[in-house]
Amino acid sequence: MDKIQNIVILGGGESGYGSAVLAKSKGFGTFLSDSGTLSEKYRNLLVAEGVEFEEGGHSEERVLAADLVVKSPGIPEKAPIIVKLREKGVRIVSEMEFARPFSKGRTICITGSNGKTTTTTLTHRILAEAGLDVAVGGNIGESYALTVAKCDREWYVLELSSFQLDGCYDFRADVGVLMNITPDHLDRYNYKFQNYVDSKMRIIRNQRPEDHFIFSADDQTIATEVEKLHPAALLSPFGKCNISEGVACVRLGEKEVRIDLDRLHIKGLHNAYNAMAATLAALAAGVAEENILRTLYSFEGVEHRLERVCEIEGVEWINDSKATNVDSVWYALESMRRPTVWIAGGTDKGNDYEPLMDFVGKKVKALVCMGVNNAKLLDNFKGKVPVYDTHSLDEAVEVCRQVAQSGDTVLLSPACASFDLFRNYEERGRLFKNKVLELRVKS
Repeated sequence: MDKIQNIVILGGGESGYGSAVLAKSKGFGTFLSDSGTLSEKYRNLLVAEGVEFEEGGHSEERVLAADLVVKSPGIPEKAPIIVKLREKGVRIVSEMEFARPFSKGRTICITGSNGKTTTTTLTHRILAEAGLDVAVGGNIGESYALTVAKCDREWYVLELSSFQLDGCYDFRADVGVLMNITPDHLDRYNYKFQNYVDSKMRIIRNQRPEDHFIFSADDQTIATEVEKLHPAALLSPFGKCNISEGVACVRLGEKEVRIDLDRLHIKGLHNAYNAMAATLAALAAGVAEENILRTLYSFEGVEHRLERVCEIEGVEWINDSKATNVDSVWYALESMRRPTVWIAGGTDKGNDYEPLMDFVGKKVKALVCMGVNNAKLLDNFKGKVPVYDTHSLDEAVEVCRQVAQSGDTVLLSPACASFDLFRNYEERGRLFKNKVLELRVKS
């Protein structure tokens, strides 16, 4: 970065704010530009840090004059300003790529179509409770760049989306974790699954023989890519073959951990995978078995991922708003043990619902569609189970209240993005929980 003087940050959310603070703290000319309206929180923080910024549009001449652009992950490649920057040959990187050279810390980088938030949160908890100097960041928590700027840590546990990986070139994960690869975000990858696969496989980019690559042995897509790419890192697969009689046994070199799955608060096969991946990552960081197991057995999960809200008149209500793709819903339905009223819908991302058909036939009592346009869900599931077409949260919850009986479960597991009715999956989940708790008060 010796020749770089002026850095432009595109996007003024958590990632953009952190990148701007880091850039300014390192003496670069720093300018943040957002095409939308900044939240009051980030506007005030940027002012307090003395970062120059604009909102409501881009000053193209100034943006295009940048030596380096740090792009927030939500900005697509087809955005006009990105197209113009590419045409001019300006280097565009992610927050991770920008921040890494300024940190002395080691990284555990976790990606995958599903399970990465739970695995990231659990891995961070294990390291923190074992006494390591560790921060969590990336797609959750405080931005990686901001932590590097304010208080660099010895370890970082980073949840990385495919969008963040797309902007990584020299970035290297000391420990890379790949949970799975199933079709997701295909609208951002020209509806070509291999483009999305290539993005996820960037997790092994630049890894050395002494680094670790932890991955699902049960994912055929990953198996194909590993055979094709021959990762340089030490390989640590996990999968069903590690599970026998309710115990998951994982090994990293000479270290072995046996996990009693019945003692986990987080249930289901997908959470067994999450626990195995987190355990291997913690072993790679040098955490002792007893510390790993202590945290595993006390961990109760993350918000919006198979989160039990409450029970009302014998009906269990579960918030799985983070399930924004078909594979996440597959694991959610796999874990259901009662007749299920399933709420799905939102902004479709090129979904193929065929993998869910078996579970829908066996476990789903009714499907309540919740979205502006539910045509695809209706086309796929009408005639297979009772289907209700609703267009708001209030309407969907009311239908569920009428359909569900004592002994049933109502599961919000949308399989879609939230942007048609909500700002994000967090808002969708919080509003759902609030509405359900209102029902409990009235019952």
